[in-house]
Amino acid sequence: MRIKDVAHEAGVSTATVSHVINETKFVSEETRRKVLQAIEKLNFYPNAHARTLASGRSNIIGLLVSDISNPFFPELVKSIEAAAFERGYNVILFNTNYDAKRTTDYVRRLIELKVAGVALMTAELDAGLIDELQRKEVRVVFNDLGVVSEHMSNIVLDYKSGIDEAVRHLVSLGHEKIAHISGSSRIRSGTIRRDAFIEAMQKYLPDADHSLIFEGDFRFESGRLAASELLESENLPTAIVVANDMMALGAMAELKAAGFDIPKDISIVGFDDIAFASLSDPPLTTVCSPRVEIGRRAVEALMTTIERPDQQGVEIKIPTYLITRKSTAPPRKKINNQ
Repeated sequence: MRIKDVAHEAGVSTATVSHVINETKFVSEETRRKVLQAIEKLNFYPNAHARTLASGRSNIIGLLVSDISNPFFPELVKSIEAAAFERGYNVILFNTNYDAKRTTDYVRRLIELKVAGVALMTAELDAGLIDELQRKEVRVVFNDLGVVSEHMSNIVLDYKSGIDEAVRHLVSLGHEKIAHISGSSRIRSGTIRRDAFIEAMQKYLPDADHSLIFEGDFRFESGRLAASELLESENLPTAIVVANDMMALGAMAELKAAGFDIPKDISIVGFDDIAFASLSDPPLTTVCSPRVEIGRRAVEALMTTIERPDQQGVEIKIPTYLITRKSTAPPRKKINNQ
């Protein structure tokens, strides 16, 4: 089936059919109706590549995430896909595996496909890529990378407030020796959370030891390894604030394997509130990163610059909040590594 068959059925020119399909020129409502009826009758499917060439862009949004195996990201992807679908856009997904080079390669492929926009929900990015995106006027929404310009928007999660609330919660229970398992120092969001932990400790426990920080990489196994390193400390903490739930679950597994009771021996607070957090044993106290809202607002920000090309990008701050479950409790009077 070809476009000329649709034109013949509707009694119009092929150019008119093209204008209706690609919305590249005004067509009267009556003519538009005839063309759409012919398309339906003939079961005609417009060539997506041809539509892209005609309009200068596709109806596809490129979505990049750092680690699709982390339950945080599938929930975010679902939210973005749903919001994009409501606006008539399709989503193509790439997993970067925390690799900045892969991020750059994938974005360049998306630019070649003339996508309508790109949602960079990743934690890793080469600075040079931002300049490239600006030069090519690609519509982009970033995940907490601090870049807002004519075509670029930024979603900012309030990590600082979330970590502050986690530390304040533990202090209110009576904890004075609190450790932190951070994300990778190579990743901006990991550094933000670590710095927020140090600041909160200085605010609530100015005389406490602030050096109990063990670095992970946001994955389950790194949480186990950090907890193993923590267990070698001469004077164990009574509580741990962890930069994300996957590492918190890994730390819990390692501590339980070593014979520790959570929260009687050590309290743990995670960050994200992934689905598994409420299903762990015990259920994990955690700071919620609201994925549905993050995804919805990311698409809103992207649509702002896609549908209004001269519109300045926006920065949207997403609040976090603590969810208290069974992994935190008042500390025992004394704990050691015997």
